[in-house]
This record gives sequence, C-alpha cells and structure tokens, in this order.
Amino acid sequence: MYHSSDPRAALAAAPVGTKPAATHFAGAEYAKFYETPPAENQNGARTWYARGQNFIIAYSDADKGALLSRTNQPDEYVVLLPDPGAGAEIVWGNERKVVGGHSISFVPAGASAVTLLGAAKVVRMVTTRSEDLAMLCSNAASYATPHPNLPPFEPWPEATGGPKIRTYSLDVAATPGRFGRIFRCSTFMVNFLEPKNGPRDPSKMSPHHHDDFEQCSLALAGTFIHHLRWPWTTDMAQWRDDDHESCGSPSIAVIPPPSIHTSQAVDPKLNVLVDIFCPPRMDFSAKPGWVLNEDDYPMPVQSPAGKSAA
Repeated sequence: MYHSSDPRAALAAAPVGTKPAATHFAGAEYAKFYETPPAENQNGARTWYARGQNFIIAYSDADKGALLSRTNQPDEYVVLLPDPGAGAEIVWGNERKVVGGHSISFVPAGASAVTLLGAAKVVRMVTTRSEDLAMLCSNAASYATPHPNLPPFEPWPEATGGPKIRTYSLDVAATPGRFGRIFRCSTFMVNFLEPKNGPRDPSKMSPHHHDDFEQCSLALAGTFIHHLRWPWTTDMAQWRDDDHESCGSPSIAVIPPPSIHTSQAVDPKLNVLVDIFCPPRMDFSAKPGWVLNEDDYPMPVQSPAGKSAA
C-alpha cells in the first residue's frame, strides 16, 4: 500500500500464483554500528560487518590512505562512497581507476584494492560467498540456519562488455515518477534515496511486503523507525509481535519476507537511507528509466511463467 505520491504506486501488481502462503517467519535483523566497537581496526579503517541471507554490509570509517583489499573475491561487489569530497583509487587486475566521492562503483571478482584519497566513510557490499567476511558479521549466528521464504541466490547476467571497474556519480537530479537513484550490477541493486530534511509525514507512509526477498535499509544519517508486522497463521506459535525499532546512523535493518514494513524518518535534521537488494529486483528493473545504469547490465531472460531462466 503506497501513498498516491509514491512512485512505487505505479508498480504492476505481482501476479497471483499457486505458491502456498508462508507459514514460518524470520525476525528482522538490526545492526547499530554506532553502539558497538568495529570488528576490524586495521590499515587505517575501522570496519563493522552485518549480513542478510545473501549479502554482507561492510561499513568503514576510513582515514586518508586507508587500504581495503580483497585477495580472492568470488564475485562482483559494490564500493559506495556516499559523501561528497574524498574519493578513492580502485585497483583491479591491470586496471587502476580514481573515483570521486558521492559515487558508487562495481568491482569484478578477483584481487582488488580500494585506497582512500582522504578521510571518508565507505560501504562495501559483498555476497555471502565471501565466507571470510561472513564470519565477521555481528549477526552471523542468526544465519547458522537459512531463513525461510527465500530462494537460493542466483546472480544476474554479467555486464555487457566484460568485467571492469564501473563507476557512477550519485549526483543525479530527481525526476518525477522515478523512485530514488537506482543502480545495479550482477549481484546487487542499490537505491540511494533522496535525502530528506526533517521527519517523514506520518500521513504518507508506505506499508508493503515482499514475497521472497530481503530488503536491507542502510541508515547513513539521521534516525529511522522501522515498522514491521508479520502475518497471522492458524498456528499461534508462529505469531510475532510488531516491531517499531528505532535505528540511528550508521545502521542496517534487514527486513524479511513477507513482513509488512515501512520506515519512518524522525530526525529533525538530515535523514539519509539506502535500500539494498541481493540479487537485483525484477519489478524495479522493469520500470523504464528507474535503473540508471540499465544499459550496462542486462536483465535475466524471463520464462513465460515470469521466472528468470537458467
């Protein structure tokens, strides 16, 4: 249920299928990085880790010259420099690229390194195929058993033109009818939402649910209350209390399917939220013009039933 002013109100309704309704549910995951010491403090960067079923968020508070490297990265990953100002040098194979602040980059599998050209916060997003980083997550124990209602992870097609570092500026003006600033690669979809000054209008919330994927909401500035409600089933043992979890910055909330959810910015100053999906969302990708780098990364071939073909 979206307010009429929300661009997502124009999304096509999901077709009614024959899949049985969910009967078992996972709780949400919250990682409030500001409340805990970093999991790592090395090479000039203090880094916190938390995860969902398919993804890991690595949030770093980095000094000038800080080095963030991957020696045997199994798949494509994301480097987000959310703030204007200091950029970074990214090296992958024989390619060396200097990227500015307020940018998002996609780095191919293999050995790579990110060196900060000034003090900055950096967010890397990798899949849980990076087992060395999965072990460092503050909520690793929660995923010792896979959560219900999520299919196995399948990456999307690789970029047209083969592997290389691809970088995009976040300085993209808002367009009526477009939702946020969405970029995707073969493993992630990242929506850098428009910053908001002051609290969200409580009469314009957007409670909705997802059938079979998690949403990660990364708070980079301000405070958000994440409101969640789970379905009732015939088995009262599966009922869950509503969540109204207040999260400051930096933090993540991992929202499980099929919980009804909406996030409410409440800080009187700046509120910045980034929504993350792993793998990318098909419904957002199907909206013309919503994915700003859609020409670089093809969508999966769809079968007649609407599922991506192998």
